[in-house]
Amino acid sequence: MRLRWWITALLAGLPFWAISAQEKPGCMTLSIEEMFSLADRNNSGIRSYEFARSAAAEAVKAARNDRLPSLDFSVSASLLGDGWLTDRNFKNGMKAPIPRLGNNFAVEAAQVVYAGGAISSRIALAELKQEAVQWEAEENRQDIRFLLAGYYLELYKLDHQAEVYRQNIDRTRRLLTDIRVRQQEGLAIRNDITRYELQLQRLELALTQTENSRAVVNDRLATLLGLDTAVRIEPDKTVTDVLPVVPAESEWQLLAANAPELHRARLGVEQSRQGERLARSERIPSFSLFAGDKLEGPILVEVPPLNQNLNYWYAGVGMKYNIASLYKSGRNIRQARYVSRQAEALEQQAKETVQSAVKEAYIRLDESFAVWQMQEKNLELATQNYEVVRFRFLNDLALLTDMLDADNEKLAAELDAANAKANILFHYYRLQKVSGNL
Repeated sequence: MRLRWWITALLAGLPFWAISAQEKPGCMTLSIEEMFSLADRNNSGIRSYEFARSAAAEAVKAARNDRLPSLDFSVSASLLGDGWLTDRNFKNGMKAPIPRLGNNFAVEAAQVVYAGGAISSRIALAELKQEAVQWEAEENRQDIRFLLAGYYLELYKLDHQAEVYRQNIDRTRRLLTDIRVRQQEGLAIRNDITRYELQLQRLELALTQTENSRAVVNDRLATLLGLDTAVRIEPDKTVTDVLPVVPAESEWQLLAANAPELHRARLGVEQSRQGERLARSERIPSFSLFAGDKLEGPILVEVPPLNQNLNYWYAGVGMKYNIASLYKSGRNIRQARYVSRQAEALEQQAKETVQSAVKEAYIRLDESFAVWQMQEKNLELATQNYEVVRFRFLNDLALLTDMLDADNEKLAAELDAANAKANILFHYYRLQKVSGNL
């Protein structure tokens, strides 16, 4: 019976424990590509452009509606008063009875046949704005991806830094143990222990600061990914195992033709040219077809009025021309022309800016490879130097200051080497970003 009671209690508590385990945030290991996919689904900045795309698509449909015929329907009822007739000299006035109830029904359809290109220009402008929104969304997506890559690699570097500090803390503690033994043997003084205790305190403080920095970066990264900020994001430890193969700069310059800012600059030129056509269309007459049917009563054109309904239909061709455009539209046309020239200049400026940014990013990436090789060599030399100095120090052949110097040099070399490979990836993603291929 007691066993049955425990089994029942255990089964009853399982749902609660399962919910608690699900609600408790934990760790999440992500690769960079997995992080990008997660951001595409969850990032509010990326998803906000879905509404912008929908709005731009509706704007195109609204512009195309101008090609559809217009259809007007009107109905009215009125109360009419009696008329008053006089001679032209306002004498011999007499009352003219008019039926009290008036009515009017009208249906009219019109189709614009030609509007000087105004409708086509407005549709083209709406389509260009829709395409511009697409490239704005892509540029925003790449900006967020680059920001995510920066935070991700910063987490990777901070994790390595923390591990280096922990190893140095353990090494310092072991060395302190050796020095205390030597003090008991009369081979070291209290000041030697104090100096290494200070070194240990500095390392522990640096570790605390590194862990705090990691918490801040983790919070920012989780927010961008739409995750609970209590989730600890773990970078892929093998992210730097395979370094990227980098094509020549000339290939990156060719790829940069796909940069979103260049597409937006090109669309700006096309939009300004459509603006010129729209401004010139003001000087061109518009033609339309129309047809309608009216039913109205009473018939007031007769004297006395006829208390009857009159129905008639009509159809025809209409022409509309704004004569004032001959002296008003000139300034609009010149303004549109200047806007086009400005857009062309901005497009050229954008090309030069992208080319310069690609060149700089490529140089920095190449430099980061050289720095990594140098840091690896520095770490090798610093490790060798530390081992030699430590051996000499333990055998009373080196001073404590020499040991501290060697320890600090090894620590700096370990930190620099841990960051060097991550910096290569950072500059690689930066090169992809400025060339519009991230």
